[in-house]
Amino acid sequence: MAENLHDKAQELAQALRESDEFQALQALHEEVEEDDVASRMLSNFRKVQLELQDKQMQGEQPSEEEISQAQKQFEMVQQHEVISKLMEEEQRMSTVIGDMNKIITEPLESLYGTPEDEQNQ
Repeated sequence: MAENLHDKAQELAQALRESDEFQALQALHEEVEEDDVASRMLSNFRKVQLELQDKQMQGEQPSEEEISQAQKQFEMVQQHEVISKLMEEEQRMSTVIGDMNKIITEPLESLYGTPEDEQNQ
């Protein structure tokens, strides 16, 4: 049975690769990578994002200056047309993955319930 589940997971991964959403994401990612300026801008933005996330995971609050810097970086990348489209497509893909996760975990939720169920008890 486990092998069958792995086969189904591989089929799902292949379907994801072939989806319009993934194809659009991949094309935009390649377009950004081919543009040195866009690639550097996005890389710097993601670096700042990761640094802030690391701080928060360690229980530290980012300084006002760090937050301001992150906001400026975000505004800069949003102004770049291709990066902005890439970020929109990443959000769309995130929604698809979230929907898939809900579908996949539904059997477990029906068995154990959801965190929301526990809060309401």
